[in-house]
Amino acid sequence: MTYCVGIEVDEGLVFAADTRTSASFDDVRVYRKMHIFEYPGDRVFVILSAGNLATTQLTMSRLKRDAEDPSCTRSLRTFKHLFEVAEYVGEVLVASQSAVNDQAQQSGVSVQSTLVLGGQIAGERPGLYMVYPLGNCIATSPETPYLQIGESKYGKPILDRILRPGTTLEDAARCALVSLDSTIRSNLSVGMPLDMALIRAGDLKVTQQMRLEGDTPLYAEIHDTWSRKLENAVRTLPRFPWEPAREGEEHEERPSRQVVAPPRRIASRQDPGDDAGQQ
Repeated sequence: MTYCVGIEVDEGLVFAADTRTSASFDDVRVYRKMHIFEYPGDRVFVILSAGNLATTQLTMSRLKRDAEDPSCTRSLRTFKHLFEVAEYVGEVLVASQSAVNDQAQQSGVSVQSTLVLGGQIAGERPGLYMVYPLGNCIATSPETPYLQIGESKYGKPILDRILRPGTTLEDAARCALVSLDSTIRSNLSVGMPLDMALIRAGDLKVTQQMRLEGDTPLYAEIHDTWSRKLENAVRTLPRFPWEPAREGEEHEERPSRQVVAPPRRIASRQDPGDDAGQQ
């Protein structure tokens, strides 16, 4: 399986992905799911992938081939707007799925893949799109400034609670790492190492990039700190009426106050191919 997340905030974009593609007890494989296409000073793109590995690799190879061909009129380097790039990537994805499917007929293996595309073209602000197996795509919004592919449910709560357009780029990156850490904790099919990249608005290049292993000091500290503070937070929640007061505290009746919760998100309509072919 896979878990990848892309985040868009006012300061730029954050991308994070695991690298595990197989999770049986005696067959664990690692492949990069973050693909960078960088043309400093002009444009930069990061693509996260989930789904059939052959389809993904063929798609990335075709994108790279077109971008390196000066005579190619349709490539990552020729479009003026990011939404046009997203449409083009969708076309290449559909063609790659068709080619792989011709080779895998009668095998019963899904050849579908789902991508998250983000980046910036000179003269435009950064943007983030999800490209579905059918080639169609959606963009982030102020209400949902992130996109996930793969095993998304375990790492979603922190994204919903914390992320806003005004969140700093570094705080968004920390949320991405905690989101991945929570997923790894609950799902064996998502695993280390992790890849992370940041694009600060206006840089037109990857601002920061790193790979985090389980024993990388930064990741280990984030993992331990998050676990410890979550446990402490539960202990400091309001006590039930029948519980004795904590040591050093007086157990007194307090007037209840109404807490206004943030509005619930409306469940989005899921694309039929979103979960198909994930690995």
